[in-house]
Amino acid sequence: MTQFYSEPVGWWMPNSRSLSFEENNLRNTLMNLSKPLYLLDINGTPRAVSGGEARLGNRITKQEGEYPILAHAPALPLENLGDPLFKARHNLKYPYIAGAMANGITSTTLVETMARAGMTGFFGAGGLAPAQVEEAVLYLKSSLGHLPFGSNLIHSPGDPELEMEVVRIYLKHNIRMVSAAAFMRMTLPLVYYRVKGIHRDQNGRIMTPNRVIAKVSRVEVARHFFSPPPEKLLNQLVEQRKITREEAGLARKIPMAQDLTAEADSGGHTDNRPALALLPTMIAVKDEFTEKFGYARPLTVGLAGGIATPESAAAAFHMGAAYILTGSVNQSCLESGTSSHVRKLLCRAEQADVAMAPAADMFEIGAKVQVLKRGTLFPLRAEKLNNLYKNHQSFGEIPARIRQEVEEKILQAGFEETWQKTREFFMTRNPKEVERGDSDPRHRMALVFRSYLGLSARWSIMDEASRRMDYQIWCGPAMGAFNQWVSGSHLEDPENRHVDEVALNLLFGAAVVTRAGWLGSQGVSLPAGTTRFRPMEKNEILNLLDKSRTR
Repeated sequence: MTQFYSEPVGWWMPNSRSLSFEENNLRNTLMNLSKPLYLLDINGTPRAVSGGEARLGNRITKQEGEYPILAHAPALPLENLGDPLFKARHNLKYPYIAGAMANGITSTTLVETMARAGMTGFFGAGGLAPAQVEEAVLYLKSSLGHLPFGSNLIHSPGDPELEMEVVRIYLKHNIRMVSAAAFMRMTLPLVYYRVKGIHRDQNGRIMTPNRVIAKVSRVEVARHFFSPPPEKLLNQLVEQRKITREEAGLARKIPMAQDLTAEADSGGHTDNRPALALLPTMIAVKDEFTEKFGYARPLTVGLAGGIATPESAAAAFHMGAAYILTGSVNQSCLESGTSSHVRKLLCRAEQADVAMAPAADMFEIGAKVQVLKRGTLFPLRAEKLNNLYKNHQSFGEIPARIRQEVEEKILQAGFEETWQKTREFFMTRNPKEVERGDSDPRHRMALVFRSYLGLSARWSIMDEASRRMDYQIWCGPAMGAFNQWVSGSHLEDPENRHVDEVALNLLFGAAVVTRAGWLGSQGVSLPAGTTRFRPMEKNEILNLLDKSRTR
């Protein structure tokens, strides 16, 4: 039962005396997003209406035929969520990004689907060979034309040439937006991408054709991205004739990234930061650097990590997020580039079914990734290898019994045999690693262990049935929250999960939850469950949006 504890906030009169209050329903009225909602006191009974004529203000005198307004919620079309400047900058209808899950998990199909739904996605280029990245971006350019999309640029501390090669591909094919991930500092390839082609238009405004959306969990890294490119790296690029002196000069007036995603407790690489603490901090850094450098165009901050329900999406926007970015939930959708077996595992995951494990790309420095632990032994086996690496100088130092266990259960091959395969791989990707591995037995052990960590992610994507207990599946607790929310709905079944439908449900639900929250903040206690948004079919949402726009 709805209860109210405050004086009227205004008075309302129907446009037509024939209006039947009994036909109005709070849930339906909340979902009429393009119309303001008025909660009225009709002879002691609350009724929700939209439309009519309202006079707001608690000191207004009642006129004949008017009803007291207990609370009201303004219209909130989906297009109004998020930061309008961010949406305009990237030509988006909705402030929603599908994040770049590596190894093509954020597939070309997923990116296409998001672009055609008025949102955007980043192709998961991390972990792929340059030729695969080039093939994907060429396909997306041909398929999407002027619709917005981007691709991932992941920091490669052990292989800077790989990072530069990916940048060359993006510049060659005019890929105008990248998601910069796992960066701890600014690098020459990243600065090259950002600065190349910068110029003044006919009105003297600085134009930056290449846009970087950084994904960051640390304040010190955010400060780098919100600052102009480092002078030292600009000078190196000029000396190498990769950019002109004019481009370097203009680069001193722009930030490395106009937009930054505060990455909270996410799947894959993560610092497990709490979103409630991280987002306000990053927004404060944004404000500080906007004032410090006086940029001509505003900086924005979005949020990723833990966004999997209408309530979490609504909270992000309410705290000031310019946009939201999802990852784990997209991996369970049909458009993702992983296997159907992995999708089924993800659809059964609960919030506690995740664990931290060593990262393949930054194994030696102790970097971690968050992964699914339900249905796989990967986190336990990966941590065992990590401990062996930390405590021994070579594989031969490890006690014989443990060496045998590693070879039989984890590597499923002899150490030397695995080293030869690993050696062949690195000879084509980064020969310097091979040179070091040949002379340093501890580094050789690290490369072999890294090969297991890297292959485990590919086994899950390809559904290598014989290695199912070794599947590395990047996943955050958001996956469990999403599964709980969609339980009992059509989205519970992995065969019904489409990435654009999931996105529309989260956005539409966020708008409904926000409007309900506005009512609650005016001294109204709403019935339990009345404002909880349950997943809807995509066509239902689109029909509601169309109807609300034309009413």
